[in-house]
Amino acid sequence: MAGKQGERTRRRLSTGERREQLLSVGARLFSESPYDEVWIEQVAEIAGVSRGLLYHYFPTKRDFFAAVVERESGRMLAMTAAVPGIPVREQLTAGLDTYLEYVSAHAHGYRAFHRADAAGDQSVRKVYQRALAAQERQILAALAADPEFGAQAEERPDLSLAVRGWLAFTTAVCLEWLRGSDLSREQVRDLCARALLGVLRP
Repeated sequence: MAGKQGERTRRRLSTGERREQLLSVGARLFSESPYDEVWIEQVAEIAGVSRGLLYHYFPTKRDFFAAVVERESGRMLAMTAAVPGIPVREQLTAGLDTYLEYVSAHAHGYRAFHRADAAGDQSVRKVYQRALAAQERQILAALAADPEFGAQAEERPDLSLAVRGWLAFTTAVCLEWLRGSDLSREQVRDLCARALLGVLRP
């Protein structure tokens, strides 16, 4: 009887909370399996909702996966935003520490985000590619505003490609670290920092 009463008094999730719950479930499933092997029915069952309710929030599987990718993109962009007036070298270590803390705490979402590039759906891949392009622009803007690297940003036509390559390198390192690398977070941070500074060296 008490159990039934507990069920009746359990707080209903708000629209935002329900959406976040569904995206969290989706991030886990998409991180563990390829896009084509994840079924909407699985998401609904794990979340304890009807398939119809899930489709109310996300009309198609494509929309659902795109929302998972966009959520992770927003989180990463917020973390990699530069602090105006602080030199890039000073921000790099702290920024990577924050980034790696996120990668560790939100491993499912991070993996799901980077699986998007391998998804067969072109619209989902475009969401992923837009997110990477936004990260690249953030880094280039920070470099352009930095007294040490600002001249390079104007004089090196290869800098955009170099930053894009560094993002790919950092992603590969982080995904390997999540698979169980023996490196500590500090070692991974220093490896990624040295790689970027190496790219920036004239």
